[in-house]
Amino acid sequence: MIVEKFFENPKVLHVNTMDNRAYFVPYSNIDEALSADRTCSGRFHLLNGYWNFEYFNSIYDVTEKFYEPGYDFSKFNKIPVPGAWQNFGYDKHQYTNIKYPFPYDPPYVPTENPCGVYIRHFEIDSKFNNLRKFLNFEGVDSCFYLWINGNFVGYSQVSHATSEFDITDLVHEGTNTIAVLVLKWCDGSYFEDQDKFRMSGIFRDVYILFRPQEHIRDFFVKINLKNQYKQADISVELEYFNNQISIDYILYDVSGKNIIQKGKADGNCINFTVNHPQLWNAETPYLYTLVLSSGDEAISTKLGIREIKIENRVVHLNGQKVKFKGVNRHDSNPVTGPAVTIEDMLLDLMIMKQHNINAIRTSHYPNSPVFLELCDKYGFYVIDEADIETHGTTTIYVETKDGSEYPLLAHNPLYEETILDRVQRCVTRDKNRPCVVIWSLGNESGYGRNFENALRWIKSYDTSRLTHYESALYPPSGYKCDYSNLDLYSRMYASCEDIINYFENNNWDKPFIQCEFVHAMGNGPGDIEEYYELIEKYDGFCGGFVWEWCDHAIFMGKTEKGREKFYYGGDFGDYPNDGNFCIDGLVYPDRRPYTGLLEYKNVIRPVRIIKANIKDGKITIKNMLDFYNLKDYLYITYQVTKNGRVIYEGFIDDSSILNVKPHNEKVIYLNIDSINEGNCYIKFNYIQKNDMEFTKRGHVLGFDQIEVSVEKRYGTSSKIDSIIKKDMMAQASLNREGSRSEENQEVFDNNEQVNSEQSNLYVKENDKNVFVVGQNFKYTYNKNTGVFDQIVYNNEIILSKPMNYNIWRAPTDNDKIMSEKWKACGYDRTISRVYSTSVSQLGSSIRIVSELSLAAVHIQRILNISAQWLIGDNGTVAFNMQVEKNMEMPFLPRFGIRFFLPKEINNVEYFGYGPYESYPDKHRASYLGEFRAKVKDMHEDYIRPQENGSHWNCHYVKLLSDDGVGLAATNNETFCFNVSHYTQEELEAKKHNFELEESGYTVLCLDYTQSGIGSNSCGPELAKKYRFDAQRFEFNMTFKPIVGV
Repeated sequence: MIVEKFFENPKVLHVNTMDNRAYFVPYSNIDEALSADRTCSGRFHLLNGYWNFEYFNSIYDVTEKFYEPGYDFSKFNKIPVPGAWQNFGYDKHQYTNIKYPFPYDPPYVPTENPCGVYIRHFEIDSKFNNLRKFLNFEGVDSCFYLWINGNFVGYSQVSHATSEFDITDLVHEGTNTIAVLVLKWCDGSYFEDQDKFRMSGIFRDVYILFRPQEHIRDFFVKINLKNQYKQADISVELEYFNNQISIDYILYDVSGKNIIQKGKADGNCINFTVNHPQLWNAETPYLYTLVLSSGDEAISTKLGIREIKIENRVVHLNGQKVKFKGVNRHDSNPVTGPAVTIEDMLLDLMIMKQHNINAIRTSHYPNSPVFLELCDKYGFYVIDEADIETHGTTTIYVETKDGSEYPLLAHNPLYEETILDRVQRCVTRDKNRPCVVIWSLGNESGYGRNFENALRWIKSYDTSRLTHYESALYPPSGYKCDYSNLDLYSRMYASCEDIINYFENNNWDKPFIQCEFVHAMGNGPGDIEEYYELIEKYDGFCGGFVWEWCDHAIFMGKTEKGREKFYYGGDFGDYPNDGNFCIDGLVYPDRRPYTGLLEYKNVIRPVRIIKANIKDGKITIKNMLDFYNLKDYLYITYQVTKNGRVIYEGFIDDSSILNVKPHNEKVIYLNIDSINEGNCYIKFNYIQKNDMEFTKRGHVLGFDQIEVSVEKRYGTSSKIDSIIKKDMMAQASLNREGSRSEENQEVFDNNEQVNSEQSNLYVKENDKNVFVVGQNFKYTYNKNTGVFDQIVYNNEIILSKPMNYNIWRAPTDNDKIMSEKWKACGYDRTISRVYSTSVSQLGSSIRIVSELSLAAVHIQRILNISAQWLIGDNGTVAFNMQVEKNMEMPFLPRFGIRFFLPKEINNVEYFGYGPYESYPDKHRASYLGEFRAKVKDMHEDYIRPQENGSHWNCHYVKLLSDDGVGLAATNNETFCFNVSHYTQEELEAKKHNFELEESGYTVLCLDYTQSGIGSNSCGPELAKKYRFDAQRFEFNMTFKPIVGV
C-alpha cells in the first residue's frame, strides 16, 4: 500500500490540517469585501472544473506513485469537480437507509475499498509570492490523502466538513500539481450512515485562499441584547495567525451606510454597541455587514442581531414566541447527486419561501457554508446538524434486540474524539451564522458519554444557541444520563396522542420539537393539520420539520416516449438497498411540488379564520405570524360561490381592519347579503402585499373556505339537472325502510320477458343476466356479480367492460404496512358471490335486488351487501347498497363501484374538493368548487405508482368525450371519485411511473369513501377517525349515460 492506513485508525482523524475556524473568505480590500461574493475576491482561487481521474476497485490496486512529479497521467479520464464518481460510470449507485453497506467491524472497512485518484495542474501568479496559500476542500466523501508537487501534504476525513491545509511552502510561482486520493470508505464511514444515496468523491468546492503572513485566523461574533432589545452590545473575539496585527472595523446597515465609523480592535477583541438595532428573524431577515480589515486584507461577515432562548419552557426569538414550520433537507440533485450548485440552493429556498416554510434542518450533516449564508439572507431558522449517524448499529445481528446496540459507538471511549471532532467542525465553522439557532449533535446514533462530552463542549463554547439531539432517547442500558446540556425534547414521528400526553403531564421540563414528522412519501402526508393544531395549542411545542424536502432519485434519461426515468434503491443491483424509501419528498427530484407540499403550505398559512358567524357578518381572524403585523404583510380577497359559481367578490385591504399583531385575533365584518338556499361558500384568499425576495405582490399565501349554506343535495347547474334531476325522487324509494309496498310492484319470474305498459322498458331474464331495454338504451345486469356488464345508450357503448365492486386501492407508500394486512384478508382479490336476485317493476322503472357478499379465495366473507338497482325509463340508474362489514377484518381501503368507460371519454367536470387530489385527511390544499379537467391531468404522477387523484366530498361528477358522450353521477350525500386511464392493478404492478401502460379505458371509481392517507410509511398508524371501519353503511348514487349534451 502506498499510503499509511489512516483510514482505519480512529486515533488519526486528520493529518496536517489547520485548526477549525469560522467560515469566511478574505478579500483584497474593503470594496471587494462589501460585495459579500467570494467569486469577486482577488484572494480566492477556485479549483473547480475537470480533473484527471482514475478509478480503482480497491485501495490495494493503487500501486503506482501517481503523485510524483513527472507521472504520466495522460491516459486518465476527465471528471468534474465538484462531483460524485458514481454519476460518471464508476462504481455503482447504492441507496441504503439504515444498513451499513459493508460488514459491521469498526474501525475496519473492506479491503475491496474503491478509490479514485484526482490530478490537475494549477497556476500561482507572481503577485501572490509573498502571501500564504491555504488549500480548502469543502466536502470529500469519505476521506482523502493530499499531495502538492509530489510532497505529501496531509490526510482528512469527515465528508461534510471543510478541511484546510497550509501549502505555502510546497507551491511555487507558475505551474503546480495537486494529487488527491479519495477512498470510498474509512473508519469515519461508520459515522456517516445517513439515509441517502451513498456517493463518493470530491463533491464540494476546492479553492486556494491567499493571505498575508499575519492575518485574522478566526473570529467569533457574540451579541448581547439589552433594554428590551433596544441595545445590542456586540463583541468580536479575534484569533491571529502568527502575530497580532492592527485591525480596523466598520459596521454597515442594509443600505450600505456605515453606522459605526472605523474603529480599532483592542488586541484580541472588538467591542461596540448598536442602539435601536434592526433585529433579524426569518420574516424580516435584516443583516448588517461587519468588515474587518488590516492593511492588505479585508474580511466581511453578515451580522444578524437576534437572540434565541427558552423562557418558561417556551422557545423565544427576540422575546417573541416562535414556531418552526420546517423541513429536513439533504443536498440532492437528480443529476449531480450531493454536488449542488448555488442555483440549486436558491431554487430550494425560493420554493420553500413560496410555500410558507421558515425553518430547515440540515439532515444529517452541515450543508455548504454558502447555503447558510443564503439562509441568513432570505430568512430561515436552521438546525445545523453535525455529520454523525450510526443508525446501522441497530441492524447488526444480536440474539436479543433490547436497544443496547443503538449506542454502541455513542458510548465507546475509542470514538470519543471522533464524535467530538465532528461536532466541533460543525459548530466552529458556522458559529457566525445568525440563521443557525440550534446545534444538533447528529442523527439516530444513540446516546452515551461521547455525546454528553460533546454537549458539554458546545455549552462551554457557545451559549447563544439551543442544543438538540433526538437520539438522546436511546442511552446504554442502565446508564444514568446527563441531559443538563440538552435544551429541547426531540421526537421523531410521535403520534398526536404522544404529544398530548407529554404536555398534559405537568412534569415536562423542555420545549417539544418534532425533528422529523409527517413523512412525505408518495401520496401524503395526510395528517399535517392534526399536528399543526397541537403546535398552535401548546406554546411549548415549538414546531416540526417534515421528512423530507425532496425525493432522492437518479435521473437516468428518458424513455422512447419521452418520459423521464428516475431510479431509486435496488435499480442499480445495489445491496443492501431500501428501495423507494428515498422517494419521500415534498417535491419531485426536479423540484416540481407534490400535492403534499401544497397541503403543507396551506396548513401553515400566515392567517386563519378561527370563527365565523356569517349571519352577523362577523369573521374572527388570527395572525399566525411571529413578527409581522398583518396590515404590513397581506391583504384579503374573497369570493362567494353558489353551487360552484361566483356570485359576489370583495377584498379587504384597509390597514385599520388588518391591524392584527402577531399571534393576535381580531373580529372583522363583512357586508354580505344573507344567502338561504343552494350550496354557498366563501373562500378567503390571503395575498402578499409587497414584493419580497422570492415572491411578488399578489402571491397567494393561503386560503380559508367557510360554509354559508348547504343543501342536502348539491343544487346542480341546469345542464346537470336536465340529465338526472327528475330521477332523483325515485332514488329515495330504494331505502330499505322507505321502499314502496309489494302491492305496487310487479314481480317477474325467472326467464320471463316483459314489456311494461307503464313504461317503455323491455325486460328479459335468464340464469345469468337481466336485460333491460329502453327506447334508446340496453343494459345488461350480471346476476353472478351483482353489477352491470353492459351499458349501451343511443347506440353508444358507455361501459366498455363489466363493472365491479371495489374495496381495493393501489397501496400508497403510507399504506405499506397496512396493505400487508389488507392482502392477508384478500382485499386485493375479492370475488362477488350473489345468493339471490329478484326483478320487479316499480312504477315506470325496473327494480333489481341482489343479495351478495365479497370474499376472497380461502378467506371468509368480508362484506355482506344488499344491492338494489332502479332503472328508469329514460336510462337513469339509481342504486342503494346496504353494506355490513365483517368486524374481524381490518378497516377498508375504500368501498365503491368501478366503471370501465371508453378512453375517448376524457373530460371531467365535478363539484367537490379540488383542483388537487383530496382525501378525508388530505384536502387542505383544495377547496369546494366546480372544476373541469382532462382525465390525464387527474393523475398525480408519483415516481412509484400508487393510489392517487381521488376527490373527496363530491356532489356530482360528469365525464364526457369531446363528442358529448359520457356519464353523469350524483348523490343525496357526498361521495368520492377517482378517474384515470390507469387501472389500480397497473399502478400496483409497476415499480416506476415511466413503466406505466394505459388501460385503454377511462376508469371511474365511484366510492362511498376511502380511508385517509396518513403518514405511516415512517410515522404513526392512521388515526382511527380516518379509518373506514364502519360496521354498517348505506351507499346511494344515481347515474345516467349522456349522449349529445
